Order: sequence, then structure tokens, then C-alpha cells
Amino acid sequence: MPLHLTDLMNTPDPVLAYNVLRALKKDTAESKKRLLADERIQALVQELQDWPGPQLSSHKSASQFFHKLVFLADIGLRHDDRGMKHIISTILKSADDQGIPCIGMNIGTAYGGTGKDTKAWALCDAPNVLYALKRFGVSDTRLNKATTHLAGLHQDNGFGCRVSPALGTWHGPGRKADPCPYATLIMLKLLLLDKKKYQEEIKLSTACLLDLWENSKTRHPYIFYMGTDFRKLKLPFIWYDILHVVDVLSQIPACVQDRRLLDMYAVIKTKETAQGYTPESVYLPWRAWDFGQKKQPSDWMTFIISRIKQRLQIRKP
Repeated sequence: MPLHLTDLMNTPDPVLAYNVLRALKKDTAESKKRLLADERIQALVQELQDWPGPQLSSHKSASQFFHKLVFLADIGLRHDDRGMKHIISTILKSADDQGIPCIGMNIGTAYGGTGKDTKAWALCDAPNVLYALKRFGVSDTRLNKATTHLAGLHQDNGFGCRVSPALGTWHGPGRKADPCPYATLIMLKLLLLDKKKYQEEIKLSTACLLDLWENSKTRHPYIFYMGTDFRKLKLPFIWYDILHVVDVLSQIPACVQDRRLLDMYAVIKTKETAQGYTPESVYLPWRAWDFGQKKQPSDWMTFIISRIKQRLQIRKP
């Protein structure tokens, strides 16, 4: 079955083809043109011209613009690609005094908010936006300032539920002293773009995620479980699930032989079929992609898991 990246080089999907070539460190000039011409990519870029998009209803919503922004960054778009200049400029204009991009929120009084429309950020959205901007290759001093500020919010056990001053003392459904698994995951993803500068924060975040897995039966901070739903294979990387966690942790050399990470990978590996990996859960707004259905194997998902396998240096017997 195609579990080696080279087996996916002839895929008819221009976006996947480009990313396979990138992963194999091959020439991508012509492939990038085909990626940018893909109707799905053009539709996403066009949609994000209206940044920040709909009022935030749930950070988990797959329709949120910051999730779509991260996807574009992950598949290789750059700041100078057609349509990106306006999106990036709009995002940067929303930055607060710390350089952190803000989005529209309205947290109801029943949930501890004001019930009013507010421009703000939370540690479950801002790291995503900063991550995407950096992956796009945006050069702006505010990005480093913002990242440093967010990194300074770390706790001894990871990152908690923290928000901008505009939201006051509001926080999610958990104890303030607990780490927020999702915030910790996406902060780790952001900080890995500057490994040398944030070594201590990376170490703390990594330890947090591995510990949560090891104690998944008893520890559920901020109501984040690592049970059946967590273990379902799902793309793109939007929320706190096994594929997202393993993809991020597999980027840390000191972590790749850790028993807990390998245990998570083993759970993923049990879902392998002769034709690849089939999504077990989907986000309906992404049904135009082969990971947006549950009836047949997804080359995209197979690619993601092949890339993880490569990082973990796991070889066929």
C-alpha cells in the first residue's frame, strides 16, 4: 500500500502532488502553479478576502476563517501568492498593542462573557493566526512581539485558557491552574517555528501533551477527553485529536522515540488498510477534499500519516 511518500507522487490532486514533492525536497515550481490554479484553493483565498469572517461561534467550528488560513499555510501558500496581500494586510491591521491579531467575538453572559460584540483574541485562536502568518513568510516585527507575549503566558504544566484584556477574566470550563490541551497544542505548533528561542516552553508543552495521553483515563482538563472521538482519524488539522497531536509531536526530534508518542502512532497504525487510511470523522465544510468523506481511503490522510512515519524513522521490516 502507498505508505511511502514516493508512492503518492503520481496523484491527480494538484495540491497533494505539490506537497508530496515538497516533502521529498524535489523541484516544485511547476507543481506550485497547478496548486494555485486549483478551484478549491482559489475559493478559499477568495473567501478569506472578507477576513475575519463570521462572528466567532465556536473555536471548534471548521468554518472559522483562522482554520482555513492555517490550512493554506500548511499546504504551501506564501505571502506573495495572488490574493494573499489583502488578507495579510487586514489581519495585521487588527493587531492589538502586543501585536496579537484580534477577531470578532461575542461571549454570552450565560458563559461568563459580556454578551457584546468585542474585538479580542484567545489562546485558542491567536496562535493559529500567528502560525499561519509566519508560515506564509510574513516579515513584520509585530509577529515576533506577539509570539513572545503569548509564550510568556505558559504555566509549569503547559498553557492555560488565557484571553486578551478585552474579554476580562473570562475563561473556559475548567480550573485556571489546569492546562488547556488545545491551547497547548497550537502554542507548541507556533513555537516550533522558532525552536531555539522557545526551548523551555516547547519542553513544557511537549511534556503536557504526553502526560495527558498517559493519564487519558483520569485527566480531562477543560473537558478535553482523549477517548473514542479523540482517536478517530480526521482532517484537516482543526481541533484536538490524535492525528493533530501526533503530527505536531513528531516534529520534535527529542520526542520521536518516546513510548507515549509511539503508543499514539500505534493507535493510528491499527486503522491502516490495504488501500491506505479512511477518515473516521469529517468536517462538512471540507467535503470537496478527499478527507471530507468516510467511504473510501483518502490519499491526503495517507500522505499525512506517511510523513509522520518518516519523521518517526519507522521502517518496514
